[in-house]
Amino acid sequence: MTTAPRSDRPQAKKKPIAVKRHTTPPGEIRLIGGQWKRTKLPVADKPGLRPTPDRVRETLFNWLGQDLGGWRCVDAFAGTGALGFEAASRGAAEVMLVEQDGVLVSQLMALQKKLAATVVQVRRGDGVGALRQVAAGSQDLVFLDPPFEAGVYETALRAAHAAIKPDGQVYLEAGQRWPDEALAEIGLAVHRYLKAGAVHAHLLRRTVPAA
Repeated sequence: MTTAPRSDRPQAKKKPIAVKRHTTPPGEIRLIGGQWKRTKLPVADKPGLRPTPDRVRETLFNWLGQDLGGWRCVDAFAGTGALGFEAASRGAAEVMLVEQDGVLVSQLMALQKKLAATVVQVRRGDGVGALRQVAAGSQDLVFLDPPFEAGVYETALRAAHAAIKPDGQVYLEAGQRWPDEALAEIGLAVHRYLKAGAVHAHLLRRTVPAA
């Protein structure tokens, strides 16, 4: 996948990090916790589709806590839905899955129906646009895991910053670590960080209120 465009701050690094691509995605992945533990999620062979690795998901939900009871969440670039369904499996009260690809949307809707996951809403559309439409300061958690080459990181982070509650959090998955100074300009700071292979996982919190 290509590196982020000029508006995405990590490009300022002199030597961009090489990003590995999945030439053959796994045929399926599994949810790792909660009421739907071990449920299989299909993984379509789509360009740019990178299911969050099991190790990263396990670490992320250790950071967040195993019980997300009552949380409101948006998975803005849902793909397989692994992050959003994982949150719903662990008790989240509302989870919006946003995805542009029609095939992936159909898969998400089929899984939502299979699980009778009434807390999950599947929406076809643009993740950044969806974040801009939710009420400001209404979300406990926003997942941002767009294709590495999409060039939407900075705009997505700003939209997520506006969407989360004062004590809310943003999960950011990218092809390189975001500099602290770039995040600070958006009003976010790294709370937890993990690198696993080509994946850089950030759990972010607010440093300043949304405008």
